[in-house]
Formats: sequence, structure tokens, C-alpha cells
Amino acid sequence: MRTLWMLLVLIALSPLILPAQVAIRGEKVYTSAGPAIADGVVIIRDGKVQQVGPASQVKVPAGFRLLQAKVVTPGLIDAHTVVGLSGYLNQPHDQDQVERTAALQPDLRAIDAYNPQERLVEWVRSHGVTTMHTGHGPGVLVSGQTMIVKSRGRTVDEAVMVPQAMIAVTIGESAREATKGPGTRAKMVALLRTELIKAQEYDRKRETAAEDKKPARDLRLEALARVLKREVPLLVTVQRAQDIMSALRVAKEFNVRLVLDGAAEAFLVLDQIKEAGVPVIVHPTMARSGGETENLSMETAAKLKKAGIPFAFQSGFESYVPKTRVVLYEAGVAAANGLTFDEALAAATLDAARLLGISDRVGSLEAGKDGDVVLYDGDPFEYTSHVVGVVIQGEVVSQEPR
Repeated sequence: MRTLWMLLVLIALSPLILPAQVAIRGEKVYTSAGPAIADGVVIIRDGKVQQVGPASQVKVPAGFRLLQAKVVTPGLIDAHTVVGLSGYLNQPHDQDQVERTAALQPDLRAIDAYNPQERLVEWVRSHGVTTMHTGHGPGVLVSGQTMIVKSRGRTVDEAVMVPQAMIAVTIGESAREATKGPGTRAKMVALLRTELIKAQEYDRKRETAAEDKKPARDLRLEALARVLKREVPLLVTVQRAQDIMSALRVAKEFNVRLVLDGAAEAFLVLDQIKEAGVPVIVHPTMARSGGETENLSMETAAKLKKAGIPFAFQSGFESYVPKTRVVLYEAGVAAANGLTFDEALAAATLDAARLLGISDRVGSLEAGKDGDVVLYDGDPFEYTSHVVGVVIQGEVVSQEPR
């Protein structure tokens, strides 16, 4: 009797202690790694994609949970957001994306501010976003660090993929308005260059000076030293063409990796961006125009694509409730404004993964990659369609139609 009781307990607990084994069948499966597969099947074992192909060739193993949908895609990637630091209540206690007491704060870690149980995380997850590049946002000259997370997990340690992804910088109007200084664009760039020079000297002394002459640890300069070593890039939010050019000059002067963020006036300096070999996390397609974003366009992504400049979609920072856009919709509108379906999907999946340096794990449905999958009841970019299922690393995290 005791043995039978223990067996029943183990059976009851098995979904909690054993990795999910899931098969997903779609009338059309977009892998982002090749042509779409009609009547396709994705097999996920132990959280990883094991096999992808036509149902005539890929058999569902016995005992696997089977999900079905009209359309299946890889999990969506939001290439820049502040979700998890910015909360849905829009009150001071859940708005940790910008610390406004200083202009230079590269030492602020995203992992210390990210709340994986924030309801906005669940909201974007239910709309197919399985990976997010989130953290400190635009608003001061150097606002802090960013990170890459899965949109699940009870703690930041369970969610995190890359704890320090980039250092967030802003050049433009929002950096001028947020603090008592810097007050001009020239001052912004001068402060940034000065801090990078300090970091160069600090790192040189830490590596070469005698033990008793090494400078004391400086968290700000340590963070920037990683930028100078090209270990992490600068994520520079810029909108005006003149500010884009300033960011390119700084990156060239210090030989650092650069990712442009926003870039509303990128169309004015496409040749310079391409020559610099710099990718762009393009402003949200439906962002409101005004001020330094007065010249943004729903066709910015298409213009970057035509110019051969790598780009990805973002939800960005949204000051209005509900405090976030949804990258699925941003991609859908871009697909109606110059991008093909495949190009728009790639910018929210594989191209975004490549830009963020995580394409070995996510971005496409290929054997060995994370089992992150989105299921739809129709064309993903049609407003009449819904996300009807989301799987992250083999775990079914949502089945509520959105």
C-alpha cells in the first residue's frame, strides 16, 4: 500500500519535475531558417527543438503533448524594451527604467531592477514575445545596463540569458531635459568621451600597475572598460541625423561596438550607417511623431532593408498606459509598409537574435535551439488573427487567445 501511494505521488508530481515533451503541428510552419513548411511538425524534447519538418516525415513520438494551429513561428524577440523595469501601474514604485539623479550611470545593473513577475511580462508573453532585450531606457546620457531575458521565470536568475548585454546611452532632447546637465548636445558628447577616456586609463592601470598601485575598484569605469574591450556594445538612442552622426564618431574614435536605437532620421544618413557597419534597433513602427521624432516613418524599416543595414524591431519605452507596445503589431504594420512578410518576421526573430548575439539559442526553429514557439489561428500580421499558444523551452506558458 505504501509503495502504491508513493507511486501515485510521483505520477502527480511528474509534470513539475520532468521536462516537457511537446509536439506542435501547424498548417504552415515558418522556421525563419528556410522556406515555410506546409503541414509541418516541431518536436521539442527536454526544452530544445529536436526535429522540424513536414508531418509526412516527422512523426510525433508516443506520450508527447500535441498542440495544433493554423500558423506556427519561432518565439518573437523584442530587441529593445523596458518591460520588467517599467510596470503597468505607471506609478513611481514600478518605474525603475531611468534613475534621474545623475547623467552618467553605466554601473546600474538591469538584473537588480528587473521584476520577472511584472504583469507586463505576462502581457507581452501572451502575444508571442519569448525573449526580451530589456533594462535601463532612454532619458539620461548614460542610464545603465541592459540584459536579455526569457519572458518567463519566477526570479531574475531563472529568466536571464545575458546579464549584461549593452550600456544604454541617449544623445538628444530627452537627455537634455532629464537632468540639470548636460544642457547641450556638445556637452553630452564631451561628457561621454571624457568618461570613456577615464575608463581607458583606469583599465590600463588595473592591468599593468603594481598591486599596491592599482586604482580602487570603480563600478562605473569597470562597466565602460568592458565597452572599450568590445565585450559589450553601446546602445545609443538617437533620433536626429546629427545625433546619429555623433554616435558614429564616438564609436569610431574609441573603436567600440555600437547599436543605434530609434534612428527616426536614419533615412538621411543611410550611407554613413552602412559604411560604419552599425545595426539599428528601429523605432517602433507606430511610434507617435513629434519633437525629435517628427520625421519618423512607418517605412523606416523598409528603407533600412533596402540599404542593406541590419535591423530589428522593438516595443521601446511607452509613457502611456498600458506602458508597452507589442512587437508583433509593430512588425505587422512594417509588413504593410514596404517589408515582405518574411522580412518582417525575420526582424522579430532571427535577425533580432543575430543583432543581439543570441542566434545560437533563439530566433529560428532548428534542431538544438531553444524550444520557443508561437501558435496562431491565422496570419500573424492580421489584426483579426490571434496568438493561441506560446511555448518557451518546451513549457506551454500561454493558451489564452490574444
